[in-house]
Amino acid sequence: MGRYIDASCKLCRREKQKLFLKGTKCYTDKCPVERRNYAPGQHGQSRRSRISEYGIQLREKQKVRRQYGVLEAQFRNYFERASKATGRTGDMLVKTLERRFDNVLYRMGLAPSRKAARQLVLHRHFLVNSKIVDIPSYLLNPGDVVQVRDKSKKLEVIHSSMKRMKDNAMLPWLSLDKASMSGTFLNVPERADVPLNANEQLIVELYSK
Repeated sequence: MGRYIDASCKLCRREKQKLFLKGTKCYTDKCPVERRNYAPGQHGQSRRSRISEYGIQLREKQKVRRQYGVLEAQFRNYFERASKATGRTGDMLVKTLERRFDNVLYRMGLAPSRKAARQLVLHRHFLVNSKIVDIPSYLLNPGDVVQVRDKSKKLEVIHSSMKRMKDNAMLPWLSLDKASMSGTFLNVPERADVPLNANEQLIVELYSK
C-alpha cells in the first residue's frame, strides 16, 4: 500500500495552513508554516499565475485528505459512501471521516496526532468495547467505548498527550475519563460542530465532474 514518507510539514506548507500533522510541534514557534508560509520547493516563493477553478477544488480535496491522513483511493471510497447516504454529501463525508478510529483517538487526546494514533492502533494499544482493534480506519458507532489496554497504560506518548487535553476542550460528541484512560464516542457530530477549516462543497463539485 502506498504511503507518504516525506516530511509532514511540507504538506502544511503546500496548503499554506496548519494541518496539525506533527502534534505538539504545530503549536510551537518551530512550526515551518509560521517561519516559511509558502509552498516547498525552489519555486515556492515565486509568483504563480491565477489558480483555476479546478485547482481550487483540488487543493481543498488535498487539504482535507491530508489532514485526516487518508490515501486517495480511501478518500474516494468515503466520498462514494457519503454520496449514497441521506443528507448533504459534503456533510456526510466529514461525518464519516470523524468516525475513523485514529481520528477519534486524536480528538480525545489519547494521541498527539492522527499519525501517532495510527501507529498506536497498529501496535494494538487500544480496545473498542473491550476488544482489540488494530485498524485505524475502523468506523466507530455511537456508544462505542475506547480504552487503553492495561499493558499500554504506562506509555509516555499517551500520558503526555492526555496532559495537554484540557477538560473544557473536549468536543461535545466525545467524553474522556482520564483516570481509567477510556473514552466514549457519544454520537456522530454535526458538521457545524466539527473544527475543520474546509469547504467540503468544493470537494463535491470536484468529484461531480
